Amino acid sequence: MGKAVDLTGVERFFDKNEIIVSKTDLKGHITYANRTFLDIADYTEEEALGAPHSLIRHPGMPRCVFQLLWDTIQAKKEIFAYVVNRAKHGDHYWVLAHVTPSFDAEGQIDGYHSNRRVPDRSIVEGKIIPLYKTLLAEEERHANRKDGMKSATGILVNLLQKKGIGYDEFIFSL
Repeated sequence: MGKAVDLTGVERFFDKNEIIVSKTDLKGHITYANRTFLDIADYTEEEALGAPHSLIRHPGMPRCVFQLLWDTIQAKKEIFAYVVNRAKHGDHYWVLAHVTPSFDAEGQIDGYHSNRRVPDRSIVEGKIIPLYKTLLAEEERHANRKDGMKSATGILVNLLQKKGIGYDEFIFSL
């Protein structure tokens, strides 16, 4: 994760016609970041390139959602997810992320690509924030971080099973 930064509580926004783009290597280190990424996260290209993508990880983002994301893309599948990120000086911003693996000529994953768009505010405020607060509270309820993430993952899996849909279907049903 990026260095400890006090959260400001200030939300940043980007234009609905802009797309935040980044690419990473197999270990999640940034190999490309477009101008929109750099502007909203408040990093220079020199600071971002080579840094772990967790540089922008917000502590209010449930670990179980990131685990689902990593499990999905490492299985050579794409995923859509609502994510809250942290800018360099502690501001935050919400995105609807589309994350995909990138492949080499032999069909092996050689990195990851993410496009992020402006999310629907009513979904973020009415559905995602309450869900993420529940998942985060479950993660933090456990002394052992792995146990907390496993328990929160169970809550998310149970929610999906009750609805009879996969995660992407859930995201687009909101």
